Amino acid sequence: MKGEPLDHAVGLLCQQAWCWGRDILRPQGNWLLDIGFAKLEPPADREECSSVYSLELPCGRCIVLRGFGVFYGDDRRGAIFLPRYDFRPRYTQEAKLRCPPWSTEDLPCLSLPNKYQRNACVSLTLDLVDWIRSYEVNIVECLGIEYRRRTLVKWDNGERPFTPAEKFASAWRELSFQIAANFDAFSQEDAA
Repeated sequence: MKGEPLDHAVGLLCQQAWCWGRDILRPQGNWLLDIGFAKLEPPADREECSSVYSLELPCGRCIVLRGFGVFYGDDRRGAIFLPRYDFRPRYTQEAKLRCPPWSTEDLPCLSLPNKYQRNACVSLTLDLVDWIRSYEVNIVECLGIEYRRRTLVKWDNGERPFTPAEKFASAWRELSFQIAANFDAFSQEDAA
């Protein structure tokens, strides 16, 4: 399925990654650090890479943000990596990263879920999407809708998919409904 839901999901994640980058560069200070993310600078031999941002969550869960995607792990269910330009969740039983993901080569072995991994992959994907939605709700509550509008000014260049600040969190919620209703549209190799 190369079509609307998958294309919309890719556009939404690309816009979100842009926003995380702007939130890092916020003139009043790095918002990700303010809300508890840890920043890991690249080692000398990986200086061409950007910093890794990770957040430990309750109940053995974690989120790692990269420009090329998002890793979400849960000690009970494994982990997924959501590629920025693909949005098809890749699954692994390894809930924690062995090393910082400076590039995709540093990620554990990931694959599209098989029938035994499907339920874990669906629930992890929905949890991650809900965390992103909550992140955007928190941005508006703490920094204001005007902050997010200003963040998106340069993103909205007329060439990329764009979701206005007022609809950003609700777009993530709507995407979670689409994923729950038809996960196969987001997880099949022929979805692209």
